[in-house]
Amino acid sequence: MNTLGLYIHIPWCIKKCPYCDFNSHALKTEAPEQQYISVLLKDLQQDLRLLDTPVTIRSIFIGGGTPSLFSAGAFEDLLTGIAKLVTLPEDLEITLEANPGTFESNKFAAYRALGINRLSIGIQSFNPHHLQRLGRVHSAEEALTAIEIAHQAGFERLNLDLMFGLPDQSRAAMIKDVETAIAMQPSHISFYQLTLEPNTYFHKFPPKLPADDHIFLGQQRCQQLLAEAGYAQYEISAYAKKGDRCQHNVNYWQFGDYLGIGAGAHGKLSISRPEKILRTVKPKSPEQYLNNVQSTITEVVIDELPLEYLMNQLRLKSGFNLDHYQLMTGLKAMTLEPGLTTCVDQGLLIKQDKRFFCSAKGWNFLDDILENFMPQ
Repeated sequence: MNTLGLYIHIPWCIKKCPYCDFNSHALKTEAPEQQYISVLLKDLQQDLRLLDTPVTIRSIFIGGGTPSLFSAGAFEDLLTGIAKLVTLPEDLEITLEANPGTFESNKFAAYRALGINRLSIGIQSFNPHHLQRLGRVHSAEEALTAIEIAHQAGFERLNLDLMFGLPDQSRAAMIKDVETAIAMQPSHISFYQLTLEPNTYFHKFPPKLPADDHIFLGQQRCQQLLAEAGYAQYEISAYAKKGDRCQHNVNYWQFGDYLGIGAGAHGKLSISRPEKILRTVKPKSPEQYLNNVQSTITEVVIDELPLEYLMNQLRLKSGFNLDHYQLMTGLKAMTLEPGLTTCVDQGLLIKQDKRFFCSAKGWNFLDDILENFMPQ
């Protein structure tokens, strides 16, 4: 309980993308950096009061929005303030999300000098037409330049975000994006399908997307290219070189605990298992957050714990084992029955000793698996 992840949300971006359902807000004036940093530290102090032991942070993930809109000086103040409140180990993973349209050599060198050691760049595509359809503010040339700047700044741990299944995207264009990403030699690639999420412009005015079989065949070829280049898939949309998995996200997918600070940020804290597992949520509006940093706190209903655990764990290729389930939920293994047996009999899950993981069929029908664990 005393070792947690820390998620920090920066809610502003240059422009809201039509597919984006994250809590992001287009900047109309200059971002209130110093005020926001001050409130973030107050937010962290308040969440720490929910715990009765000193805390060690195992990973920090600064997401958005576009965190790279903030100056290195702002992040220096933030990280210095965090270090006064919690223990930060020497091997701490600190990830910063960045948009190619915000890259400046000096700024990213300064980020790296602060101890930010993992960068995640939102490329989405290297194709000018698809970038325009996605409403991205950067060009293909700026994307390539941003990656070069990241390498020059010393970011050995570098993730590139890529989307597939885009409007009018041919299979050849999908493959070209992946080949270009591989050629830039990042340590990690996030490769995920465009989905039309509720409360987005694309959901209200849906673009024409390629047929499912077209997308699937292109995805299969791209996954083959990633594997051949040494990027092992360890989660539905995550591919990493050896030793370069995102520690913060793995903790999340393994039903680990984490603090969430910033406008709209979510957190999870296991005060006692299974009786008191808390979810924290902060106000979504940046203005409201700056004026009132109070968390909304709810307890996870015990009957919902099996489903919550599996929704995360089964995203991982390695699945889960029953000992870990009992440790992280406080529930007995039998609380997963008869769902586990049903899924194994249907060929959706594979059992090896105490470990369960998705079969090739189950990987494509994860929703069908999870239906077996819905609370009665």
